[in-house]
Amino acid sequence: MGGLGTTSGPVLACGEVRTCLLPHRRAVDEPTAVRLLGLRADEPVRTSRRPNRHACSPGVLTGVDCLLPTATGAKVRAVGTVTAHAGLVEGRVLQSTAYFSAPAEGPDRRRPWGYYLVRPGLLVPVGRLPGKSVTEGFLTGHQQDRLDVGSIAESLLARISRHDLLDHDAPLTTTDTSLRWTASPAGDGEPASALLTELGSGLRIAELRLPRGTTPLAAAALCEDLALHDWLLTTVGDKLDGLPPGSENQAAALKVLRPLVDHLLHLWMPRARLDRALSPLWEELERHPGFSRQWNTMAQRIRDQLALQNLIRGDAPARS
Repeated sequence: MGGLGTTSGPVLACGEVRTCLLPHRRAVDEPTAVRLLGLRADEPVRTSRRPNRHACSPGVLTGVDCLLPTATGAKVRAVGTVTAHAGLVEGRVLQSTAYFSAPAEGPDRRRPWGYYLVRPGLLVPVGRLPGKSVTEGFLTGHQQDRLDVGSIAESLLARISRHDLLDHDAPLTTTDTSLRWTASPAGDGEPASALLTELGSGLRIAELRLPRGTTPLAAAALCEDLALHDWLLTTVGDKLDGLPPGSENQAAALKVLRPLVDHLLHLWMPRARLDRALSPLWEELERHPGFSRQWNTMAQRIRDQLALQNLIRGDAPARS
């Protein structure tokens, strides 16, 4: 199967990424990560250590024969498989992703399952695909009796989070986030673009226009990178907003700051595993809204607060 917008490729990819802190006191090491993400006996977990530690599970397929969400309410039947996988960043942040791609049109009637199983991750419409309506309907949210990709990602996240290897004693409380996304090929002469919107309650939506030939897997990797760094900004920002003011309660301030330093500050690394062709999209996000600029400001605030706490302790009279 080719990339988005190619002769043999799909015209649309849709997916959802769930991001959370691994429910474990310490970051897990690589052997433990491999055991957590070993979802299939016939395919290994992929690991890498540069530029940071990352583990990715093999993909798992879910067969579906259902209606796609649409903005107009039109009934668009599609048959095939949704692919899902999970990733673990530095043994600390867990992500699950479920996504599919779809061609502009499919056969007029349903084919035997063998036809779809040799096209993993592809949902083939029965007839023509109304791409704009499906894009808008998918980003709007779950519709009753329509395909719900988010539930597949959530199920995978819950499966790993319940693993017996985990002690379910996370070092800080955090909010899980969801990034729902669609990707379609940019037109001739049109630059790639990403429209990212925060809807509250941990939900974000991203509408992507990507260079022609971008694979659905590369689009999913871009969205995982976006979701990871958005989760970091959200989590650290929420903690700093709740920081006790002044120096009256040093113990409470350190209780907030120390887990951020121990578990999160070193995770900021945009584009660590991004397809080079998609780097301009990140550069645009760095200009507006300015992801790294915001992160650097928050990291400096944490360091300033810790320095202040040290000064206060140094000025305090020693107890006899």
